[in-house]
Amino acid sequence: MAESVFQSVPGQLASLLRDIEAATRDESPLPVLGFAAYNDFFLTGNRMRYEKLYFQRRARLNALAAQALLDPAADVTRLADVLWAVCDEYTWALPAHIHYGQGFGPDQTLDLFAAETAHALAEIVTGLGPRLDPLVAHRVRTEVERRVLVPLADPRPLAWEGFGNNWESVCAGAAGMAAMLLLPPSDRRTLILDRCGKAMDRFLAGYGDDGGCPEGVNYWVYGFGYFVYYAVMLHEQTGVDLLDDPKVAQIAGFPPRAALGGGAYAPFSDADEHPWLPAGLLSLLADRFGTQPATVIPSFHDDHCYRWAHLARTFAWYRPSDVVSPPADSDFLPDLAWAVDRGPTAVFAAKGGHNDEPHNHVDLGAFLLHVRGRTVLADLGAGEYTRSYFSETRYDHLHPSARAHSIPVVDGQLQLPGADRRATVLRHEVLPDGVAFDLDLTAAYEVDGLRRLVRRFRWWRTGRLELTDEVVADRPLPLTEVFVSRYAPAVADNAVTWNDAVTLAPHPAPPSDPDRAASGPVEVDVVEATDHHGRPDTAYRVLVPVTAPAGESAHTFTFIVH
Repeated sequence: MAESVFQSVPGQLASLLRDIEAATRDESPLPVLGFAAYNDFFLTGNRMRYEKLYFQRRARLNALAAQALLDPAADVTRLADVLWAVCDEYTWALPAHIHYGQGFGPDQTLDLFAAETAHALAEIVTGLGPRLDPLVAHRVRTEVERRVLVPLADPRPLAWEGFGNNWESVCAGAAGMAAMLLLPPSDRRTLILDRCGKAMDRFLAGYGDDGGCPEGVNYWVYGFGYFVYYAVMLHEQTGVDLLDDPKVAQIAGFPPRAALGGGAYAPFSDADEHPWLPAGLLSLLADRFGTQPATVIPSFHDDHCYRWAHLARTFAWYRPSDVVSPPADSDFLPDLAWAVDRGPTAVFAAKGGHNDEPHNHVDLGAFLLHVRGRTVLADLGAGEYTRSYFSETRYDHLHPSARAHSIPVVDGQLQLPGADRRATVLRHEVLPDGVAFDLDLTAAYEVDGLRRLVRRFRWWRTGRLELTDEVVADRPLPLTEVFVSRYAPAVADNAVTWNDAVTLAPHPAPPSDPDRAASGPVEVDVVEATDHHGRPDTAYRVLVPVTAPAGESAHTFTFIVH
């Protein structure tokens, strides 16, 4: 099994090796996944308290397994204890996902993390071979079979079949790899791999031809990463090459097209602005597709979920490379309707799409300005994942709601969620000095008297953005233009400055003629929330009131980068 046999580790991975060595020195007792911890989610909706303990256990497993597979002389006694303890867990699925078990009990719920655990255990046991006590190896194989392979071979549909997003590739990819590692060739194994293949087809169908991931670069790492890991093992074992597909080549090149520079990426939807990218995955894709190689060696702790597949393939596949191409001045993903344009000191990005995307935010026409390594006009990315965050009350939470995005409020009405709430791209044109990007946002709102709302962006790479909202209305409509930042704004004479980096030029006072467009005094709304990791997160919403008269009107806002 080439994926977990680390024959030659490049010197560039020395920092990762040090991380692992330090982690293996932790001889404290494993965190206990007792009933109180497990039941906490069902009582409170909080995910983080249980998951922190769960992932600490996976960190110990990964560190000891990596040590053992890197050093043939390493003692595997402690690793055997951890493997045994993982087999003792009530379920490998997270409490937040137990409802996906459908006809299976919690201990056989095949979610993302049960599949990942099955793959990790299967690969570790296979890699260690006779070095591991046969009783431990037998128990691991038995638990992987019972908890994951039995549901996967059962004809009843699994909850995630049809999701068309990262769930398809991670669940099918990780569980499918476990099947390839532990099952001999047989009709049952063929049935399982056929089922996994159909899931991979649905996963690819969830991408447009532009190869863009609507969930952002961190979910690209997750979903596409497991697709690639599964595809490589499948090719080695069967000769079938899932990577031999033009769409796969497009998907492989997605991250640089969403890049803001300095390791930051457009954080649309529930994306992380600073995701970590597995060095092994990037090396494999660079060799196969000529995409950007790894330029940063992640820490062992960068993946807070401690997924074995990413770690093992970094040791197996990473190869240093000096061939790094500069980013393009401008990128456009037509299926996602994302535009990114890069100047010498600032980057502009904006999005269209629809309001029922995977990990959806209500955000049509949202934009950001990234200046010298800081996202000043922001998309907040993901909030803290809780039970209600993934329920009918999702948009009561700040991060995915329309309130958290730089988009207009029309007559007091926010944008609405739903697949029919779409932005139509009217124009995307790369110009010698920047980009023009126009979106029809009319369908995003349901406001009596609103006939048309078009948002036009004109960005100059020298650091100037003109945003014009054109309104056609049957009656005078109050608009509130909203501009979101994590930096406290300074407001003076109706001009707004964020972090001494970006200034919104002042707007005229309301005119005496009520039939003309008018603007009012700028206000600042401060909203407190928690980010994806449960840390305090403060958003500053600059509110600029404008009145759109009956008929046609245009409202232009000019941002200057210092």
